[in-house]
Amino acid sequence: MKKIGTALAVLVIVMLVVLAAFFLIGYLRPKSAGLLIQTNPSATVFIDGEEVGKTPYEGTRAPGEVVIKLVPISTDKPLVPYETRLTLSSKIQTTINRDLAESEEASAGETVSFERVGGAEAPLAIVAIPDSAQVSLDGQLRGFAPYKTTSFPAGDHEITVAAPAFLERSVKVRTIKGYKLTLVVKLAPSGQAPEPTPTFEEVQVSMVEILATPTGFLRVRATPATGGEVVAEVKPGEKFRYLETDEATGWFKIEYQKGKEGWVSNQYAKKIEAQTNEETPP
Repeated sequence: MKKIGTALAVLVIVMLVVLAAFFLIGYLRPKSAGLLIQTNPSATVFIDGEEVGKTPYEGTRAPGEVVIKLVPISTDKPLVPYETRLTLSSKIQTTINRDLAESEEASAGETVSFERVGGAEAPLAIVAIPDSAQVSLDGQLRGFAPYKTTSFPAGDHEITVAAPAFLERSVKVRTIKGYKLTLVVKLAPSGQAPEPTPTFEEVQVSMVEILATPTGFLRVRATPATGGEVVAEVKPGEKFRYLETDEATGWFKIEYQKGKEGWVSNQYAKKIEAQTNEETPP
């Protein structure tokens, strides 16, 4: 009986060691990165020179830098391939959408990629072709590409990029805390004669910039008073469309979301007349 008991104990120990080893291997192994590629028309997908399938393509890869090439499948017209280099992040899906055309200039699309930066913010960087295209976030004009902000709320958003004589593109994205989202947008020519590019002053006369606060945020209220109902919270560094100033308190009325208005204290906000795009490129 003693020998049987010893054998069982050894067996249990061995099983525990094996389980622990499997757990450690799984824990230390880098988590896969997701990749989604969609094209119009369909294309053959090459990753680092290896053919992996056709679009629509969805799969997982080891995190790190990859070279992706999309070769249009034979059509009536010869279309140019598309190639890009990007970095895949662990447990995050990188997305490529591409409208293939007879020339690179006539093509269009966007790439959404992520880079882990840590922290509680969800930084956002937008690059556009052509340069200086207008950038709107959730329906509110924010400036011109290249555009960068470090104080963007995590969650679902819609980004619209537009330029004279080019077809507008809107992209739905989900920003994640601790990850910088980079959106690269290529616009296709509309075929119409270009019009003079409006300046930021022509598009938006005045803005209100939120200043530093002791709490790290500023409450937006339904009325221009500290006792007013709180309708939203905004963060230092963010800029919003200016609507009016309350003569009694000096508070500013802003459009904090498209179609939504509220008041912020002028103690922690400043009005910027005829603002130009002051964001730095990514």
